[in-house]
Amino acid sequence: MSEFLTIGEPIALFGSEEVDKSLKDASHFQKFLAGAEVNVTVGVSRLGHTTQYITKLGEDPFGEFIIDQLNKNKIGTDYIDETKDYWTAFQLKDRVSTGDPNIFYFRKGSAAAHFDKTILDRIDFSDVKFAHLSGIFPAISKEALEGFRYLVQLLKEHQIRTTFDPNLRPQLWESQTIMVETINELASHAEIILPGINEGEILMGSRDPETIADFYLQNGEVTQTVIVKLGEEGAFVKQKNGKSFTVPGFKVKEVVDTVGAGDGFAAGLITALIEDKTLKEAVIRANAIGALAVQSPGDNDGYPTPAELETFLNEHKVVK
Repeated sequence: MSEFLTIGEPIALFGSEEVDKSLKDASHFQKFLAGAEVNVTVGVSRLGHTTQYITKLGEDPFGEFIIDQLNKNKIGTDYIDETKDYWTAFQLKDRVSTGDPNIFYFRKGSAAAHFDKTILDRIDFSDVKFAHLSGIFPAISKEALEGFRYLVQLLKEHQIRTTFDPNLRPQLWESQTIMVETINELASHAEIILPGINEGEILMGSRDPETIADFYLQNGEVTQTVIVKLGEEGAFVKQKNGKSFTVPGFKVKEVVDTVGAGDGFAAGLITALIEDKTLKEAVIRANAIGALAVQSPGDNDGYPTPAELETFLNEHKVVK
């Protein structure tokens, strides 16, 4: 039993330790646990909430590493299948002094891509308060998409609150047209949608935060809130009832790695809502964890404990 669950593909990430050197030329790498959904789960767990992660891994060193890291982060593994027939995905990421790093995947035909949706029938939903969904897992295979849709159905039946982050990965989709159509359809089943400005432009043709929010509020009856991530500028929030507001972001001294900021944002938002904070308080926390995330080289190693989060908010004189 847990307060939070998600479905995804956890990945062994090899991050370059050499700044501004291409993946071809880099020689020194550090191994991390990665994957957008697992990043969110790490953030939720680190803030003291019980979690379960749903996936399928290969019985190989990368799979063993991922299970070990999930256990260290106190993430539930009750709904993880393991197989000898397929391998666990991994990826390479370079380190850059400015902008977003380059990433190269080794995940086609992975264990998670052969996901068996029958594992979802074992889930105990009795204590689940939130489920986080991402546009990545449905992209990796037809089996994953089928499992994703089945989970959405189960979440609706159990009246579980859901967040959805588009998390666009064009390289995993057959075409951009299929990606846009599928992501927008899946988003329509979520209560809270978390697009970024760049994602909005790709998915519905606008970079205007309110236009993006209006599109998704009208896209499905289930959706009640859209939070458009604005990067260092913060986030724009609009609700079905027409109320809207902007929450400014936090300035940081140095951006080390932007990957994982959006996932930290989701973890902050979800944990605050689980704790019955107001929506504005939840977005403040989301912005704070996003700011902390970009100051560390790993995808999720910058996510805070409750004490570290409190210290950050106090230092920035945030009235919660």
